[in-house]
Amino acid sequence: MDSRILILDQERIDRKLQRMAFEIWERNNNEKQITLIGIEGAGVSVANNLAARLRSISPLDVHVLVLSINKKKPLSQDITLGESIDGRSVVLVDDVANSGKTLLYALKPVLNFETKQVIIAVLVDRKHKSFPVSPDIVGHSVSTTLQEHIEVVCSGDLVTGAYLL
Repeated sequence: MDSRILILDQERIDRKLQRMAFEIWERNNNEKQITLIGIEGAGVSVANNLAARLRSISPLDVHVLVLSINKKKPLSQDITLGESIDGRSVVLVDDVANSGKTLLYALKPVLNFETKQVIIAVLVDRKHKSFPVSPDIVGHSVSTTLQEHIEVVCSGDLVTGAYLL
């Protein structure tokens, strides 16, 4: 028996991502380029989806980078970006903000550069934070128990569902 509870279907996710793209554009309408950094896994799918939407609604030159991080043990490997982001406006993107741990450690390599600004965007934000980091742009907020988790399901760059586990 499937114990997952659907909280966002593909149609609602599409609307949330479109709104998030407009929010990113509004915060960066004076910029010529922007860099989205997708956290490996579903965060990359969300970032690629946002990038495609930004390209269709704005004149921004949109770059997407992938940040590889071990979400369970973030210090078990070096966390680096593949290129310089000096002078850029940056959006760090993940599928879900759970405790804030992954986002906090993902900021570490970003802080090695002198960026114009850093914005955090997540598709789903859980309200239980153990670390002092919160997203600036949120597709959907949900209050959960500490035992519950959120799973975002993707097929390639298509984000198909978000489930409460």
